[in-house]
Amino acid sequence: MRGWWQELAGLVLPVDCAGCGAARVLLCAGCREALSGAGAGRVRPSPAPVGLPVVHAAAGYEGAVRAVLLAHKERGALPLAGALGHALAAAVLAGGGGPGEREVALVPVPSARRQVRARGHDPARRIALAAAGRLRRAGVPARVVPVLRLRRAVADQAGLGAGARRENLAGALEVRRGGARAVAGAAVVLVDDLVTTGATLAEAARAVRAAGLGAAGAGPRAAVVAATGGYPKRPKIP
Repeated sequence: MRGWWQELAGLVLPVDCAGCGAARVLLCAGCREALSGAGAGRVRPSPAPVGLPVVHAAAGYEGAVRAVLLAHKERGALPLAGALGHALAAAVLAGGGGPGEREVALVPVPSARRQVRARGHDPARRIALAAAGRLRRAGVPARVVPVLRLRRAVADQAGLGAGARRENLAGALEVRRGGARAVAGAAVVLVDDLVTTGATLAEAARAVRAAGLGAAGAGPRAAVVAATGGYPKRPKIP
């Protein structure tokens, strides 16, 4: 079964590994290991924006991890979502909780509609769905709850510095009507594919807190596949 699936994927994807270019394999063993989440831990941009929740990442945004994320996000290599979801699930688990704990609500950071149309998919939501499946198989009750939405247009974040990103996103997100009911009793985890300056996750956390989501616990936390800025193999908690 795996063989025919790989052949089918080869019709729409490059036959080389998306991470390192190894021939005739969607993702080689070495690149899968890079996305295993073995070194998942806490990360914190410096300087960190006000309101940034505790963030855990599975890997650093470099090498094979960067290549796989870009192939999935920008080139529509959708089958890579499984490996990326595996990494995101590891980051979620690194933040606490496990089998037998309360339900986990994965809240993806939303993309602008124009970006979703241009890419043909919503990368963060697709990876979150794969991560939720992985967590459930590990005995952790998890589901994706897309309760955040953009309330106004924002500029493309690419090329913007930390301050400009914060200004661009300030007040841009809100929780959809009924969002509080949708995550009632669950541990809210904001999820995205990448953290750079932390401005996006800080704004998402602000919107979640403003709507009272996660108020029964310690508020939202966040998990991402990768982090920029010299991510260590096993990050130390400051």
